[in-house]
Amino acid sequence: MLGPKRQIANDTRAVNAAANHQDVQQTGGPQSLNLIAAQVRHLSSSLAGESACTPWRGRDIIRELTRKPLLLFYGPLSLLFAGLLIYSVTAAVAWDEGFHLLAAQLIKDGKRPYLDFLFPQTALNAYWVAMWMRVFGDSWRMVHALAATMTAGAIVLTGDYVLRRFPVPNWRVPAAVAAALATGLNAPVFQFGSIGQAYGLGLFLVVAAFRISILSVERNAVWWSALAGLAAGAGAGSTLLTAPVGPVLLLWIVIQSRTGKRWVKSALFVMGELFAFLPLLRLYIESPRVVRFNIIDYHLFFRQLEWEGAIQHDVGVLISWIDSTPAALLGLLALAGLLFIARRSDWDRQLRAEFYLCGWLTLALSIHLSTAHPTFSRYFLFTTPFLAILASVGLYDICSRLLSPDRPWPPVIFLAVLSSLGVAKAIYDGRDNMHWHDFQQIAQKVQEVTPPGQPIMADEFVYFLLKRVPPSGMELEDSHKLNNLPAGLAAALHVVPRNDLEKQVKQGKFSTVETCDDDDERIEAFKLTERYSRWQDVSGCVVYWSLRPSVTAPKK
Repeated sequence: MLGPKRQIANDTRAVNAAANHQDVQQTGGPQSLNLIAAQVRHLSSSLAGESACTPWRGRDIIRELTRKPLLLFYGPLSLLFAGLLIYSVTAAVAWDEGFHLLAAQLIKDGKRPYLDFLFPQTALNAYWVAMWMRVFGDSWRMVHALAATMTAGAIVLTGDYVLRRFPVPNWRVPAAVAAALATGLNAPVFQFGSIGQAYGLGLFLVVAAFRISILSVERNAVWWSALAGLAAGAGAGSTLLTAPVGPVLLLWIVIQSRTGKRWVKSALFVMGELFAFLPLLRLYIESPRVVRFNIIDYHLFFRQLEWEGAIQHDVGVLISWIDSTPAALLGLLALAGLLFIARRSDWDRQLRAEFYLCGWLTLALSIHLSTAHPTFSRYFLFTTPFLAILASVGLYDICSRLLSPDRPWPPVIFLAVLSSLGVAKAIYDGRDNMHWHDFQQIAQKVQEVTPPGQPIMADEFVYFLLKRVPPSGMELEDSHKLNNLPAGLAAALHVVPRNDLEKQVKQGKFSTVETCDDDDERIEAFKLTERYSRWQDVSGCVVYWSLRPSVTAPKK
């Protein structure tokens, strides 16, 4: 009963009716009853109409979505998502994503990573993709669209944080749009957040962990911490490139939470993070040595094999931001934002702590990603959302001092145009790279020249596109460099060293061989032109078939 009373008490029509009643009392006469009755009927019908609409909130939702601030925020983001989705299913590609798609396909078909094939990655993203393959089929376009959707989710979470937390009212929406576009129009995010590797899912999970960690400090319910730990753990379970996010968020929660609940929240955070690793733990219990090699040993001791000049490559990657105007601008704006928050802002302590958290996450991720050997510039895309949040503050500070603080949109538009040009340039520079239509032509040629049921030796994308289970040890082409492993360990890992692979080719085990390897020395070692009578260049790769009579017939 309290709700309707409160509604009537706050309704201006109720006040007007009371005022009219007082006027009627003063005038008196038989017209008073008629006037009061009319007012009561009007008020009753109005309230009844509102009550009839209450169960269905559609009108309220539509009204909320058509508010100008939300349109200004979600309008550009909708266009960005449309562009990202179109790019993902038409032009997005990375050479080594074929291995990730093949791994998901093998998991879908019942194989186990680590135990049934070498997979030097944490496997949650592969399980995630395999789950969707069971629903929509083994399509690279489906996987790309899924990754683009997760990346778009990370972009929205980034912009939404600024939209909710930025303390300057007239800059709230422009700063949110700037943060979202600085994330989504970052060239590595746009290009690699839309492919079949773990970048899209990992990016979404680390931003979600950041957002939920802030909620866990704000609210008394301790289960928010468990959810934050689950998101951070799932991010690391998808790709170890995000591994520092969990420890940084845990330490921040311990420092920022109130005394008495901080240890409960931190314990639940750790439990949530461990829960995300249960699939990996189950496999580890079954074969600790094999799982440890895939997750740890391979990256520490074997990843850089057959990579001459890896150190020079890493140095080049670490200074490559100098040659990228959008990347340099993003970093400088983020630094300006940190300086403003620390020295000139009068924001409350809790809000400043949240922005500082973005700085700590950026620092921890940058150090961690710099130690990967070899490292790549695309790895650093996981720092982009946190840099973008700080950059929105830096943009506000600089433009408020140098330009008019009441005109926030021109610098935001300039930043969006500059970032768009950066993405366009990156896509244009890769116009001559191989794309999925090239992969499909190669796979089609392999299918055309290979007799049914005969084994093939090919790159991972060929097995994936043809939906063929590769021979054991052929799931990861890069694994053939592991020549010095003990025989027992190599067998447990399902590794075929290159020396053994050469013997298999010499014995005529493969009816067809496809290779895109541009290392002439390695190709010469196989002596493919001596063993196959026919070959053809297809989209930059070579397909060999028709074994010469002097070579042993292939075995099934």
